[in-house]
Amino acid sequence: MRHLSKAALTAAFLLAGTTPALPAELKPLANGPGLQLAGNLNDDHGDHHGHHHHGGDGPIRADGHAPIGVMGDHMHGAGEWMISYRYMYMDMEGNQIGTDDVSPEEIVTTVPNRFFGNPGQPPTLRVVPTEMTMQMHMLGGMYAPTDWLTLMVMGMYIDKEMDHITFQGGMGTTRLGEFTTESSGLGDTKVSGLIALYDDGTHHFHLNAGLSLPTGSIDETDDILTPMGMRPTVRLPYPMQLGSGTFDALPGVTYTGRHSDFGWGAQWSSELRLGRNDEDYALGDKHQLTAWASYSPMPWISGSLRLTGMTQDEIDGIDTNIVAPVQTANTDFHGGDRLDLSLGLNLVGQKGVLRGHRIGLEVGMPVYQDLNGPQMETDFFLTIGYQYAF
Repeated sequence: MRHLSKAALTAAFLLAGTTPALPAELKPLANGPGLQLAGNLNDDHGDHHGHHHHGGDGPIRADGHAPIGVMGDHMHGAGEWMISYRYMYMDMEGNQIGTDDVSPEEIVTTVPNRFFGNPGQPPTLRVVPTEMTMQMHMLGGMYAPTDWLTLMVMGMYIDKEMDHITFQGGMGTTRLGEFTTESSGLGDTKVSGLIALYDDGTHHFHLNAGLSLPTGSIDETDDILTPMGMRPTVRLPYPMQLGSGTFDALPGVTYTGRHSDFGWGAQWSSELRLGRNDEDYALGDKHQLTAWASYSPMPWISGSLRLTGMTQDEIDGIDTNIVAPVQTANTDFHGGDRLDLSLGLNLVGQKGVLRGHRIGLEVGMPVYQDLNGPQMETDFFLTIGYQYAF
């Protein structure tokens, strides 16, 4: 397993480490698991950062939620529901090996084709992806049966496109042509529970315990352009599939804090594959640490800065239907380490029909990438979301 680079971990922890010290004592549990939810857990004092009650006339704080790109960041009071919609766009362009940029010509003349020896397979890669876009539409719901437990479900629809260059024949740098593959449909469905551990009005901790259900397709196909000029329909490589094909555990822990006009938080989360899928492979386990700080000059608006360090393993196993002289078909050329920097904006209505309606925006880009390559590098990503609790 690859580990987060020291730079990624240090940066994320430094941001989380700017928070005030925690209280010296944690109060014992009275009526829920883990640690007692201390202080004003059940008080309806506006929009508490750990639990949300939108009744009454008090102000609702925009920084009561984390940046919109953070999932499972907050809990709700007993009996409260929340619906949400998120749109995410990600653009990837160019290729890297490790931390170094690499051109298509370098890839097709120096990177071995793992399928060489199979019929029609050249000794080196001959097809190179140049750009990929992914759009995700995520619809979510949350419900709190008690103050110490919030349940969450999220479904998604995914649309992917990838542009390629095909080089002619079995060697050389003559470009034969370009082509684009597409896939779209339902992605995997995530269900989870948020379990409160501690809340004293300033600091809040909860556990994230979830499961990803394999509702996304792993047998998407499209037409390609081969080095010999043919256009067959083939099973698309791993990045163009819509799901993992496996049940995945989603453990995590979340901390948030707020004092005056300032908020902060951190979250560790993982995706752990629980075996191989029907095509005899499993995507690499993923681990992520994110930390953020926010400032809210007025209750209805807040801005945020977030750092996210993540690491992902290579693919375990292989789909025998994915055989092509392209890097995305090689299970070793997946995963790596990345550090992202994001800027966010939260808005929440205070009066009338707009009261409690939230809009979130976050845009980010990697500041460090060390990829198991050749692999496409991420350029930027954007998340826009709507949330409403009742």
